[in-house]
Amino acid sequence: MIKLPKLAFPISTTPLQRGFFYMIVSVVCFALMNLVVKLMPTIPATELVLFRSIVSIILSYFMIRKKKLNPFGNNKKWLIIRGVFGVVALTLFFYTLQKLPIGSAITIQYLSPIFTAFFAIYILGEKMRNTQWIYFLVAFLGIAIIKGYDANISTPLLLMGIGSAIFSGVAYNAIRKLKDTDHPVVVVFYFPLIATPVMLVFSLFYWVTPQGIEWFYLLLMGVLTQIAQVNMTKAYQAAPLNKMAPLKYGGVILAILFDVSIFGIHYQWITLLGIAMVIGGVVLNMLHKNKPVED
Repeated sequence: MIKLPKLAFPISTTPLQRGFFYMIVSVVCFALMNLVVKLMPTIPATELVLFRSIVSIILSYFMIRKKKLNPFGNNKKWLIIRGVFGVVALTLFFYTLQKLPIGSAITIQYLSPIFTAFFAIYILGEKMRNTQWIYFLVAFLGIAIIKGYDANISTPLLLMGIGSAIFSGVAYNAIRKLKDTDHPVVVVFYFPLIATPVMLVFSLFYWVTPQGIEWFYLLLMGVLTQIAQVNMTKAYQAAPLNKMAPLKYGGVILAILFDVSIFGIHYQWITLLGIAMVIGGVVLNMLHKNKPVED
């Protein structure tokens, strides 16, 4: 059985510091997972989600047994919501990831913190300052610039990427909703629990048998995902969403490095400006998060 690394912290570590550390581990593992997905362009997105879910459900099951947890959790309503919205978000994201440069695909999908913060107003009762909406507008303008100067981004792919971000925003709020009722591993377990049977049906219509090293990539994708998901869940449960979600944008930098060094993709300066605006809009929101909220 594959053992995932156990993270330990000094007693003096604050919840915010723990959340920050968990999120950094999650970002790095997700970035590597995105790279692995990009290396399998011929495998349908639904099949990738299926294989990822199979690995995840096995790892989650053993972790749940080891911790002697109830695999079906307590707050089943929000566990199911987290699973369903997460599955749709990931399927849309994998499809765009295969069709676009990694940096462009995840920049669009990384609008999710904006939708996460927006839905948190209604789901979690969190408030935002008026200036935060300006920062969100800057991020969307950045997406518009990327779309306008990147010939690879068609309107359908753009809408699919934004759709992935919207569904992710709901899923992340569900994770936060579950922080007092369910263990992070149980929250993660519900994703493959829902994804496996659904993606199995879809994959039957578009099946492509993996070849050679693709089998290793599929296993690696599942392991990286499990580590990333568990740490992301711990991060969202350790600290407020509006403090953790913006940290995901660090993955954009890693993605651009992968595009340039591995796939030989060259970004126009105007495209990099758009990416910077997206990141900047969310970072500015993060810097102002601790100021008093205006009613």
